[in-house]
Amino acid sequence: MEEMDDKELWNIARARVKFKTHLYTYLIVNAFLWGVWFLQGEANGYWPAWCSLGWGIGLAFNYMSAYYRPTQSHINKEFEKLKKKE
Repeated sequence: MEEMDDKELWNIARARVKFKTHLYTYLIVNAFLWGVWFLQGEANGYWPAWCSLGWGIGLAFNYMSAYYRPTQSHINKEFEKLKKKE
């Protein structure tokens, strides 16, 4: 197995820290929105659900890119497979 270089590890660490910051912001803002909704009463529908859902989809993509993105070693393996086919 090939060793990952420091630059790649720094990029992975940076992406994961950005995801965690995004997650904390999501939780705080959505808690505030749901609190406002609760204090208003249910007469206005469940409007915070749309905010939570839309932002949650973006958060899910951010999670996938931070924890499941291909590393340089995966890219190199795919490149070698393609080279062998030709």
